[in-house]
Amino acid sequence: MFAVVMSASTSPAFAAGETDTKQGSATATVVAPIALTHTSSAALNFGKFTAGTGGTVVVTAAGAQSATGGVAIVTGGSPSADAFSVSGDASRTFSIVTASSTVASGGATLSFTTTPSAATGTLSGAGTTTFTVGGTLTVPGTATAGAYSGTYNATVTYN
Repeated sequence: MFAVVMSASTSPAFAAGETDTKQGSATATVVAPIALTHTSSAALNFGKFTAGTGGTVVVTAAGAQSATGGVAIVTGGSPSADAFSVSGDASRTFSIVTASSTVASGGATLSFTTTPSAATGTLSGAGTTTFTVGGTLTVPGTATAGAYSGTYNATVTYN
């Protein structure tokens, strides 16, 4: 007679200290920084006007001038929108924010708000574009005669 002895194992045998390694991947993209440049000799110019009983002087982002209330436009002024250029990462979108500010002559000040030609922009395939800024100047009836000047901030931010 024969006797058959069988041994069955259902779990695989592992060698002590066995390991497995695979290679992962990593990427990074550095984009050109966004840069804002004020166009040489450009300015938000509200032109010449009389205060009358007060009102506003508006210059659109396209440079068109108008007045409201008792303010009267006087010929000989050179109203214009301000201008900026933007450079950075090609075809990238960005936002435009411009701040309110004041212009002053001696101790007198006049407040103005600004309006960019667009709230957002897209850089060209070459990574450049431009925009303009208009505004609304508040003129009280008590505004004194004089040449007023001031500054304001424009900010661009990648979306």
